[in-house]
Amino acid sequence: MASTAQKPSTHRLQVRRTFSAPPERLFRAWTTAAELKKWHAPRDLGVSLAEVDLKVGGRYRIHMRQPDGAEHRVSGIYRVIDPPRKLAYTWQWDGDAEETLVTLEFLPKGTGTELVLTHEGFATDEKRTSHEHGWTSILERLSTAKL
Repeated sequence: MASTAQKPSTHRLQVRRTFSAPPERLFRAWTTAAELKKWHAPRDLGVSLAEVDLKVGGRYRIHMRQPDGAEHRVSGIYRVIDPPRKLAYTWQWDGDAEETLVTLEFLPKGTGTELVLTHEGFATDEKRTSHEHGWTSILERLSTAKL
């Protein structure tokens, strides 16, 4: 009898960006609801809701609102919390069965921080590419946020 088990996804992306803020400050920007509301949405979207229960097994939720009012809602569970070095959490859009994993590494670099964002577990290259555009835009907003 043939197995119907699916192969695990190998589609992943990695984005690196250097920020002028120290690792502790950058880590706080990713783990505080008030901070996330300032920047955690791509392009012209705003953050209408950010909730953080920062503990391993705790949940987060972020709602990104388009100018026309449509919302994109994502939530997940914190898997690794190692301030100010590493943060990992699941990522799942409301209404989508696919759950992926985001890992952030905060690497000291001079007086700033190199952020290494790895997002893995995508079912297709198209989903990976879509998220790469989103993350690039989000990180651009973070770079202009007052940290």
